[in-house]
Amino acid sequence: MDFELKTLTLPQATDVAADALILLWPDRADADADANTDLAQWARAAVADADIEQAVGSVLLAHRLPGVQARKVALVRSGDGSPAATRKAVLAAMAALKLGSAQRLLLWAGDVSAGALAALLQATAEASYSYTHTKPKAKARTLQSVTVGVRDAAALQAALAQAQACVKGVEWAKEWANRPPNHATPTRLAEAAQQLAQGKRLQVEVLGPQEVAKLGMGAYLAVAQGSQEPLRFIVLKYQGAPKASAPVVLVGKGITFDTGGISLKPGPEMDEMKFDMGGAAAVLGTFVALAELQPALNVIGLVPCCENMPDGRAVKPGDVVTSLSGQTIEILNTDAEGRLILCDALTYAARFKPRALIDVATLTGACVIALGNLRAGLYSNRDELAQALQAAGDATLDPCWRMPLDDEYEEGLKSNFADMANIAGRPAGSVTAAKFLQKFVAPEQAWAHLDIAGVAWKSGASKGATGRPVALLLQYLLDEAARMAKESVPMPKAAAAGAKRGKR
Repeated sequence: MDFELKTLTLPQATDVAADALILLWPDRADADADANTDLAQWARAAVADADIEQAVGSVLLAHRLPGVQARKVALVRSGDGSPAATRKAVLAAMAALKLGSAQRLLLWAGDVSAGALAALLQATAEASYSYTHTKPKAKARTLQSVTVGVRDAAALQAALAQAQACVKGVEWAKEWANRPPNHATPTRLAEAAQQLAQGKRLQVEVLGPQEVAKLGMGAYLAVAQGSQEPLRFIVLKYQGAPKASAPVVLVGKGITFDTGGISLKPGPEMDEMKFDMGGAAAVLGTFVALAELQPALNVIGLVPCCENMPDGRAVKPGDVVTSLSGQTIEILNTDAEGRLILCDALTYAARFKPRALIDVATLTGACVIALGNLRAGLYSNRDELAQALQAAGDATLDPCWRMPLDDEYEEGLKSNFADMANIAGRPAGSVTAAKFLQKFVAPEQAWAHLDIAGVAWKSGASKGATGRPVALLLQYLLDEAARMAKESVPMPKAAAAGAKRGKR
């Protein structure tokens, strides 16, 4: 889908040929400079006559309005014009329009902020996305172009570029997470990662079982040994800064299907376990966006992929394995497998000497119980990193919530037969999972863990992947690039001299 940003007044918007026009109508619209146009007067009359409610997302449809080129018009209340209100309004308008075979959409947003523009693009893409990879008779998305009319297009070009890149990354993540497990095996996911690098500023290396065994990733190997599908460890490198610049390392859990292993999951809804590679999809989707925007920082992506199957060779409850760190792990539950592949990837990440290390995983059902489907769980050993991630999530409507990491939570991970067990008891299950991962991160390393089990997919009638938290990760990386650029700006001579005198 192509997005175009145009400087348009409301009278000009009426002359644009389109299949449909969405007219965002914020609470402040009554004072709008275009309020005397026929279209604006129709909208104001609808508001005055209470033909449309005041609540954000209320929609009034019209067909063949005189003087308007677009065949359908959707007037939608957008409240204070905030990103959250804009997103809700666009989703409501798209649902009401039922665009069907429409190819051209005009969305008039007027005085829209950069954040609201990003929310607008994401909502439009979300509402028009359709999965067709294994549905040959299904209709693909017909919407080809979306023109966004604003007061000042030039002022929003940078925001448009970022939003478009984010949409691409989110849709890539959704597409691969939605694919059936026999169409998104570790091998196929690795091949997709290799294709991402073609013609882009990306390097991709793929390690197989022999290379992983040679490294000594015993925990990762233990999870994969019950499957006939060979594991694939994907290493991506994006270089936007000098080689000497420490990278941000993203680690994504890539369990392409999770039966639970010998600790078998219940049958109902087990099909949703194809989404257990949501962390991997999000990391790869973030690299899609990075390749588009090419910010000035270095980023490493580590994506351990495998299946968790109950074969005769599968790891058993009570087995003890040795991780890449040298620490031994008693596997009390084979369904706590994500932390086993992540712990070896976190140890591997240390070789890159990261400025920040962030892992992303559909890790625990306990996090869903704690936070539901709105916010991801955030764990971090650094306040500054946690605050940066939370701010990025809030800015992109991809929110997370910081959870505790008290040392006392480690008590449940004690084992009589190994350095640690891979699970603790039921209480605070997402916290103890994070404490397990923390054991594989050096204390001096800035680290964060995002448990996305509640936000990576939707169940029920709207079952499917969400693409989260690509938007959060991308915003954090762009913010980090901006911080790095600010740190590298030379201090003015007078200020430098004053700072030098102050040290004496």
